This record gives sequence, C-alpha cells and structure tokens, in this order.
Amino acid sequence: MDNNIDFKDLWKKQKVNQPNIEELLLKIRQFKKAGLKSFWITNVLLIATSVFIGLVWYYYQPQFISTKIGIVVTILSMIIYLSVYSKLLSSFKTIDSDKSNQEYLLKLIEIKKKQHFLQSTMMNLYFIMLTIGIGLYMYEYAVRMTAFWAIFTYGITLLWFAFNWFYIRPKQIKKQEQKIDGLIAKFEAVNEQLASN
Repeated sequence: MDNNIDFKDLWKKQKVNQPNIEELLLKIRQFKKAGLKSFWITNVLLIATSVFIGLVWYYYQPQFISTKIGIVVTILSMIIYLSVYSKLLSSFKTIDSDKSNQEYLLKLIEIKKKQHFLQSTMMNLYFIMLTIGIGLYMYEYAVRMTAFWAIFTYGITLLWFAFNWFYIRPKQIKKQEQKIDGLIAKFEAVNEQLASN
C-alpha cells in the first residue's frame, strides 16, 4: 500500500465553485435598488418628521427658549444627517451594469467607506443632537408635571434611545456590512480567478 499522497495534485483536481457573473450582476442590481430605496425612505421620513416638528412649534407656540432651542437642534440633527447621507446616493447611482469587475470592486469599497462614516461618526452626532434636542424640548412640559411623571417621561424617552442605540442600530449596521462584505468578497474572488487565468 502506497502511503505517499500528493495533496497538491488532489487540491488542483478539486472542482471549485466559480461565482456566476450573471448572478453577481443580479446581486449588484438588487444591492443598488435596496440602497436607493433605503435612501428615499430615510429622506421622506426625516423630512416629514422635520416638517411635523416645525408645525408643532408653529401651532403650539412654546414659551421657553429651551423648547425652541430643542426644536432647532432636533431639526438640525436631521438636516445634517440627510446632507451627509445624500452623498451616498451618488455612489449608488453610479453603479452601472457596464463596469468591469475591478470597477465594481472599487465602487463597493467606496460605498463601504461612506457607510462606515455614516454609521459611526454621523450616527453618533445624530443621536447626540437628537437626545439633546428632545431633552430640551421636553423640559417645558416636564416642569408642569409632578416629579414622578417628569422622571418617568424622561426615563421612558432615554430607554427608547438606548434601545435604538444598543439594539436596533448594531443590528442594522451588521446587516448592511454583511451585504456589502459578501459582494466585495465575491468580486475579489472573480478578480483573482481572472488574474490567474
């Protein structure tokens, strides 16, 4: 019995599942469509929320300066977030079906960098400004409550922010990163295969 096994030869003979280019192009189109849909939904929701907050200010005429500052800070947080998020739109729009694999890869890496900046720096700024804005806004109404209800109201609001910050936000970030990392890995594999041929 011959115990000399040539592992290199066995490895070379092994069939490798090569990524299907048409499947990759379909995934990239789905990724682009999902990114654009998310962009427009976010824009509509944040603009509608800003308009609603502005109407609250107009109709209820808050008396405290803290309430007015809170409204301005809240709306400003949304405007800043949307302005940075809009820069991501151009990256999604330029994903075309006539690009080379290397161009797709570079575009995906560019989108990943922009998403990371948006998910870290901008999301931190957004949540901090939103928390300050809502906290200032609520002060005028909390002063009119008993101490118990004021603490309860602030507590529920802070719990909601914490739930969003520590549970929902990380799940969304992980989901987005998995999508783009999967696409990047597939395009890297295609590029390596093309380079080796």
